[in-house]
Parts: sequence; C-alpha cells; structure tokens
Amino acid sequence: MTTDAVQTTNLIKTYNGLTAVNGINLTIHQGELFGFLGPNGAGKTTTLSMLCTILKPTNGTATVWGHDITKNPDTVRKNIGIVFQDPSLDDQLTGRENLRFHARLYKVPHDDIDRRINDILTIVELSDRADDLVKTYSGGMRRRLEIARGLLHHPNVLFLDEPTLGLDPQTRQHIWTYIERLNKEQHITILLTTHYMDEADHLCHRIAIIDHGQIVAQDTPTRLKESLGGDIITLTATPITDQLLTSLRQIPNVKNITQTDGTLQLTVTDSKKTIPLLFETTARCNCTVNTISLREPTLDDVFMKYTGHELREEKNPGKSYMMRQRMRRRMHR
Repeated sequence: MTTDAVQTTNLIKTYNGLTAVNGINLTIHQGELFGFLGPNGAGKTTTLSMLCTILKPTNGTATVWGHDITKNPDTVRKNIGIVFQDPSLDDQLTGRENLRFHARLYKVPHDDIDRRINDILTIVELSDRADDLVKTYSGGMRRRLEIARGLLHHPNVLFLDEPTLGLDPQTRQHIWTYIERLNKEQHITILLTTHYMDEADHLCHRIAIIDHGQIVAQDTPTRLKESLGGDIITLTATPITDQLLTSLRQIPNVKNITQTDGTLQLTVTDSKKTIPLLFETTARCNCTVNTISLREPTLDDVFMKYTGHELREEKNPGKSYMMRQRMRRRMHR
C-alpha cells in the first residue's frame, strides 16, 4: 500500500464554462492532518467532493488510499468517512438510531454494530445522551455525533468540510480537541476544509491555501509564516503621501508595504532597529504617526501575500448550499 493517503494530479472541475477547481496537485501522507484553507467559493468543497466520488472530475486524476476515484469509486467510499458542512442528521431519531442507520448503509457486520456504536460514542463523549432525540442536542453535540457517524465504519481517511462552521468559540475548541485526538490516537488521516485561519494554524500539520480554484501556497503553518521573512508593523499616519511611501521603501529592513485606507502594514526584519527609523522617516516627510503596533506574522498575512487580498465572503451562499445538498443526496443513494 502506498504511503500517500490522497494524491491528485492536475485535478480540474468545470461547470458550464466556469472553472471551480483549476489544476489541483496535492499529496497527503498517511496519518497526516491536512488543511485546505481558503474563502467560501474558492473550490475547497468541490475538491473534497471529487475526492469523495460525489463529483466526477472534468480532467486530471486522483487516488484515495491507493484507489482511483473514477475507476474504483465504490472502493474509495469504503475507505473514507465524510462530515458534511451542512447538518445532515435526522433530528427525529436518537443519536444511537442515527448511528445504527448509518452502520446499515455502510454494511457494518451486524454482530459488530452495537460494539462499534458504543465505542465511538465513548470517543466523542456522547454515551450519556445516546438515547436522546438529536433535536435536543446542542450544535456542538450534533457536530460530534456527525464526526462519530463518519468514523463508524472504520475509514482510513476522514474528510471534514468546515467542521466548526457556526459554532461558538468554546465549542470550536472542544471540536478541535476531538479532531486532534482522532488523528493522534486512532491514526486516522484527516483532510479538513476551513476558512478559519486560527483553526488551520492550530490543527494542521500542513496547509494548502486555495483561491479561485488554485493552490497558491502549500507548507507547514510555521514555514508559511516564516516565508514572509520578518515581523509585521502596522501603523496609521497622516497624511500618507507618495513621498512617505517612497521613503519607507528605502529603509533597508523594510521588505514589503501594503496600504489600506489610512493604515500601512510593513513586513520588516530587525524590528528594534526599524521602528526608530520609521519615526525618523515620517517626521522628515512631515507626517504624524497616530498608532503603531508590532506582531509576528499570521496566516492572514500569508494569505494576503499569496492572493493579494483578504479572505472574502461567498458571493452566492444560497447557490453553494443547494449544490452541497445535491452532493449529499448523491452520496447516500
């Protein structure tokens, strides 16, 4: 068996002339917790849906656990679990009944069903609520039950599509703990999609940043941040003139400057030497510094560097929601 859990080569998906995924090349190793980071509408869910055999690629190839997604889709499905972005539990059933129904869909051996359900409920800490109706569950409990359902048939690869979307900060932290535990203790390969920078930074061994259907950067969170080459200084000054910008760029330790309205963001090396030079330069240009702050780079800064813009909101969330609903129906036919 290959040591690669997921591998894609020039994976492409088009819809009526619109390219949603444009040449994705990706390798995810067995046991890795890999993040697909990007804004809504960037192509994350479409890529995941192709890997799960819900959508067929327009071009390119991909394997999951060594099996081709187009030639051997049934075998791929036996090796994967998936947690959809949108809720997909039956809230008129209990947690245990939801899991039992899923076990039958995936043809879990009858004699193993009860044991597997009890084991997985223990892992996600829902044993005491297993026989309550799902409609009485909190949002975090429902998400944990969906993760449990995705694990019930012992998949080798677990796909999590925006696993903490819409959850409060405390519940998100709890879900992060479960995801980390699954990866470390159960040795499950996990691919998660997210547009939360802190989530990708906290959880993932490696990250692929995707924008407009293309991977623009890929590495560990630490190395991605180090690729910026310095600390970030943010300052507001009045007035911001062309003379000021030209003079700031001539400071030896200033590597990059971006401007948003009255705010300047500078990537600098040796910030202790650079900050006094910034004040000298603004004074020489007859500009007043109103505020100034120094911090280490974040994934937000990395995203800005490689895409040229901040994370944007989805332009048509209703359309995306309907597409995901169709995908889920296909998955359970």
